[in-house]
Amino acid sequence: MASQFHLADLFETVARTVPERLALIGEHERLTFAQLEDRCNRLAAGLAAHGVGRGHSVGLYLYNGPAYLEAFIAACKLGAVPYNVNYRYRADELRYLFANADSVAIIHHAEFSPIMREVRDAVPTLKLAVAVEDGSGADTSGSVPYAELLAHEPGGPWVRSEDDYLLCYTGGTTGMPKGVMWPHRAFVFACAGGAGYFNPHGPLQVPQDIESRARDGYPLKMFPLAPLMHMAAMWTAWSALLNGVTIVLDEGRIFDPERVFDIAEREGANMIQFVGDAMATPLRDALRANPGRWNLSAVVNLGSGGAVFSQHLKDDLKALVPSASITDGLGSSETGMSGMAEKSDEGVMRLPANANQQIIVDGRIGTVGETGFVARTGNTPIGYYNDPVKTAETFITIDGKVWAVSGDAGRLDPDSMITIFGRGSTCINTGGEKVFPEEVEEVLRAHPAIFDAVVAGQPDERWGERVIAVVSRREGSSEPDFDEVKNFLGPRLAGYKVPKALVWVDEVKRSPAGKQDYRWAKEMAAAAQ
Repeated sequence: MASQFHLADLFETVARTVPERLALIGEHERLTFAQLEDRCNRLAAGLAAHGVGRGHSVGLYLYNGPAYLEAFIAACKLGAVPYNVNYRYRADELRYLFANADSVAIIHHAEFSPIMREVRDAVPTLKLAVAVEDGSGADTSGSVPYAELLAHEPGGPWVRSEDDYLLCYTGGTTGMPKGVMWPHRAFVFACAGGAGYFNPHGPLQVPQDIESRARDGYPLKMFPLAPLMHMAAMWTAWSALLNGVTIVLDEGRIFDPERVFDIAEREGANMIQFVGDAMATPLRDALRANPGRWNLSAVVNLGSGGAVFSQHLKDDLKALVPSASITDGLGSSETGMSGMAEKSDEGVMRLPANANQQIIVDGRIGTVGETGFVARTGNTPIGYYNDPVKTAETFITIDGKVWAVSGDAGRLDPDSMITIFGRGSTCINTGGEKVFPEEVEEVLRAHPAIFDAVVAGQPDERWGERVIAVVSRREGSSEPDFDEVKNFLGPRLAGYKVPKALVWVDEVKRSPAGKQDYRWAKEMAAAAQ
């Protein structure tokens, strides 16, 4: 029985309590909790045999599939530090990420083998690359086969502590990723609901409670649609695993709403979790275009988190899937889950204020009527990995308590609710992906025909925002066409960061101090086609 709030300890108790219950349904595999536990123990032993141990960072450079969860759990078992890798990143982005994380091992799908060989020399700490077979036929030389690690005899026990941490990489204000350090105990309560979402007993009080949470959890199947590299999807997955709930995975490489509903009907999914309007819109459209095609009577919840989920889409989905409740969660990589949103007549949404959730204004707790940033205390991260400056900016101490300050701007209202107005920075949220303008601007200015650039978001019904670049031409250069600029940016930026349109101006407006005028940029971007 679990003796500490550590993900590996808790998962092991769940697996012992409900060994024959299905833990995971993938495209080609169906694993019970006992089978998943066995595979994770074998994988952990294989990693240990290659020198991976406690405190070592293990990157998960993977699409959705059983291997993602197996690798995450196996790393936790060793007391190692699993972290998410955005599989859309290009070589320069990966070099930075792998080095910043002090990566010891990278577990990757086989198709990423060529780029792994390209970047690994830039990561002096890297001991091991592991290739997961994916049918791509890629040359995996330089990487150990995943199947070889799984062939090890189960190992352990390994020394670990609830103060061990995992890394959640999110974009930084300069465009570079930042690794949020979540101790296991804090993650269990702030991100996974304290194992209290799907059973009648509520959150854990002591680690030993996990046995009853698994035994008495509601017999549900959870279907997260977002890539597991997004922490919103991992929060969902761990909330399910700790309650003995079955996880259904879509292993398709692109988001296909018709395939999603085929899987949901076939497997009897009860809860479908997605990320904002970018997913909700095609889900809604697929249902409208195919009336009566799917029997979704088993679906009891359609839930979003991590991006704006518009009220008209909530209403449409409720009408199309009447058996389902519609939920809209708000949280951030730095704060964990802030709560379920209520409809707002003024801002984006409303959330409750309480002892652990407040508005921070100029380094102090805000008062009624003030607008600041949503912040949480209690179970919080311990900072950003290898970034003491950003840690000091985001994790602040007030009256002896550490508060994690999000980028969500909000106002404290007289009814002890917080009206949320959206991101308080220049960050662009496009389909749940965060794009920081400075990174895109820097690459744009590297183009031989572009003198200056500023990047802003343009409202978009499906994606939330489109990335738009406002650019000026270098003297003596002809104006390149859009496709030529896209081809220049493609090898240098993840696809979702590449602007969807260019607005050419005589001069990019800046302040006297040389700073970009983002308000002006947004006005210019709004008219882009």
